[in-house]
Amino acid sequence: MVSNPRRRTTLLDAGIDVLARLGARGLTFRAVDDEAGVPTGTTSNYFANRDALLRELGDHVFVRLAPDPAVVAERLAAPPSRALEVVLMQDIVERAQADRSGYLAMFELRLEASRRPELEVAFTAGYRANLDDITAAHVEGGFPGGDATALLLYLAMNGLLLEHLTLPGVLPGGDSALPGLVQQLVETIVPE
Repeated sequence: MVSNPRRRTTLLDAGIDVLARLGARGLTFRAVDDEAGVPTGTTSNYFANRDALLRELGDHVFVRLAPDPAVVAERLAAPPSRALEVVLMQDIVERAQADRSGYLAMFELRLEASRRPELEVAFTAGYRANLDDITAAHVEGGFPGGDATALLLYLAMNGLLLEHLTLPGVLPGGDSALPGLVQQLVETIVPE
């Protein structure tokens, strides 16, 4: 395999964009090459096969969607509270709106994993680690509620993002209603 980290990242970002636009069935080496604007055959030089590309996309999507550490540090300088939890959840929605392709690709990867047991094993480990990190940050950060509260927030936010990004017309009020929905969601789940 070729070792050029910048090119690999470019190909992975292109793969995420292809997944978001065409779905897993449209994810081919040629489609990634075209999206990345590289010569035909470049993607096959970096990934042994389509499964290897999918597995790396499953890891890379977390890197791409991760919040800016400086923003997180700034937010977490405030005392943990339900109000801060609202701000943190609204940040997630804002990141999803800013990188719609990244979140759609994440959902597409989940769907592909449901069809392919070998991917399900790999993706489950990554998503489980992410949920464990979220739960630990919630509990150890001193936010109201415990493990169950963190789990319910995780599930509710995933559902909200899925609905908003795939069928935005379902949610009443469209984009302008999202901040209120997020606040209501947090106030319903997180104890005072």
